[in-house]
Amino acid sequence: MADKKVVVKLKEEVAPKKQEGFVFSKLNYQLLIGGLVVLLIGFLLMAGGGSDDPNKFDPGIFSFRRVTFAPVIVLLGFIIEGVAIMYRPKSKKEN
Repeated sequence: MADKKVVVKLKEEVAPKKQEGFVFSKLNYQLLIGGLVVLLIGFLLMAGGGSDDPNKFDPGIFSFRRVTFAPVIVLLGFIIEGVAIMYRPKSKKEN
C-alpha cells in the first residue's frame, strides 16, 4: 500500500490580541508597593534581639512580637503580593 498523507486543515488561526500599554494597571502597582511595605514592616519587627554579651542569654528573642506577630505580618504581605499579581481589572469591553 502506498503511504497516504492526511492533511487536516484547522480553523483559521486567530492572531492573539495585542495588548497596548503595561501588563499591570495602576491598582496592581499600588498593591505591589503596599505589599512590599507590609513585608518590610514584618521583617523589621522580626529584627533585633541580639545580646551584646555572648555569655548572657537574652529571652527577648522569644517575644510574642518576634515569634508570632511579625511572621503573621510577613504572611499578610505575601498574600497582598499574590493578590496584586493575580488581580485583573475588568476592561471596558467586558462591561
